[in-house]
Amino acid sequence: MVIREWRGRASRSRADAYPKHFRGNVLPALRQLPGFAGAYLSWRTLGDNVEFLVLTQWQSMDAIRSFAGKDVDKAVVEPGAVAALLDFDSNVHHYEVIENVLPAR
Repeated sequence: MVIREWRGRASRSRADAYPKHFRGNVLPALRQLPGFAGAYLSWRTLGDNVEFLVLTQWQSMDAIRSFAGKDVDKAVVEPGAVAALLDFDSNVHHYEVIENVLPAR
């Protein structure tokens, strides 16, 4: 399992625009991709802005390559996301999952 990390920032007055884009456009497209294993969308307040943290889960780096292309470290940012954000990271980070801890039952 590989986690792909990306961040973008928006004004607090438009904080709902990116989550709306993410739910309506990004997730439906990701769900169609082989090897996509899930996603988290989080946010935190930064003064007058909010920062979004997107963590997507993938079965392998090959699955990420089929989504992102040859340059897997370059962010894939759709025009709808660009319009919703003040700025965003142009690169992403990848982490291989070495432990997945679930709550005890």
